[in-house]
Amino acid sequence: GVFNVNLHVDQGEAFGFLGPNGAGKSTTIRHLMGFSRPDSGCTKMEGLETFDHYAEVLNHVGYIPGEIALPAGLTGREFIRMMQKLQKIENEQRLKEMKDLFELDDEILKSETKRMSLGVKRKLAVVTAFMSDPDVLILDEPTSGLDPVMQENFISLIHKEKERGKTILLSSHIFSEIDSTCDRIAIIKDGHIVSEFVADDLKHASRKYYTVTFRDGAGKDAFLDKVGAIGSANILRTEENEAYLSIEDSDLNAFIALLSDADITGFSNRRESLEDYFLKFYKEDKDFGGALK
Repeated sequence: GVFNVNLHVDQGEAFGFLGPNGAGKSTTIRHLMGFSRPDSGCTKMEGLETFDHYAEVLNHVGYIPGEIALPAGLTGREFIRMMQKLQKIENEQRLKEMKDLFELDDEILKSETKRMSLGVKRKLAVVTAFMSDPDVLILDEPTSGLDPVMQENFISLIHKEKERGKTILLSSHIFSEIDSTCDRIAIIKDGHIVSEFVADDLKHASRKYYTVTFRDGAGKDAFLDKVGAIGSANILRTEENEAYLSIEDSDLNAFIALLSDADITGFSNRRESLEDYFLKFYKEDKDFGGALK
């Protein structure tokens, strides 16, 4: 289950919901969509409680489920028409734009859904979620099964929809997908949100990450003994003649001064990535054989 999950998504915003399989992403989304009633608290979309008003809510929502289960006995074209009737919206120009973007031509749509590959089923789900031009988009692992070209097309589409003022919740375990599209991000673990932050705050953080390669192990050990005197220095790990550290920009001059006296053969730096930040919360699972190892 999920416990005390509290989040909101504003108009014109893409909110990233990040976690591995089983963390509670899809369960949260099922509550948001009105498919399940929470034991406590409430889920609202456009001011309406979703469980009691799901029929009204769904007229304004484009939804991609995490697992695609299309009805048997229908062709792709018939499935699209069925969804249009359910939504009571037929925007043929928008439908054509989506089919062209995701390369769903008439020949492909003649096939029965049960004979379609996973990638085609996913493209069909994406097209039907966007074809009514909804105000709200709830997307659960939307690019799972798509090839890299279609993934890039999808990311480009999300950027355009944000510019048009759409409200987007994007659930995924793909770091690059969340990192490139979302304005705010929440990390969920064991049904609890363990962190929520503005994406740009992570990208422009003052703490940087460095890799230092020494000529020998003795030089590395001597350097590490001294670097501990720098208040913000954090030794992440060491491997043979290499050390991986993080340090605040304010202490960078002191760090460089120590490096100038050390016998090093290599030095590089990078910002903390979304994956780095995420794995802080799952480090125990990674170290001791959990799902992310």
